[in-house]
Amino acid sequence: MCEQLAEKLRLEKLAEYAFLAFVVISIIAGLAVGYMALPESGVASADVANTVAYVTLIMVILGIIVGFVSISEKEIGTFLIAAIALAVIRGEIFSPLDKIHVLLANWAIYIVNFIVAFVAPAAVIIAIKQVYVLARKK
Repeated sequence: MCEQLAEKLRLEKLAEYAFLAFVVISIIAGLAVGYMALPESGVASADVANTVAYVTLIMVILGIIVGFVSISEKEIGTFLIAAIALAVIRGEIFSPLDKIHVLLANWAIYIVNFIVAFVAPAAVIIAIKQVYVLARKK
């Protein structure tokens, strides 16, 4: 029994670190792509669009993994509320920052959009799992 509890705690800790790592990846990718999107960076807009597509795909895949293995039963409600808030806000709310500096707006938009691309699939999977649990109880 103690070994099972210890293993569960290790897996929860690993899932916590993985989730934080994915958020850090979103931030780093958002900073990089935000800079690439600047006209002064010399990167073609088609290359920026391709990079955004690939980073988004990676974040969606990581979100699916998190949705299946990372969120514990007690975290479901909080996670789903946070996911809804992120999905509603989206990065475009930071567009006015381009009046201060375009780079600030780019960074904020891409960071939030990549985090949403990571969190949204996890939220969908968790929500479907919860609907299944509720339907099974009836």
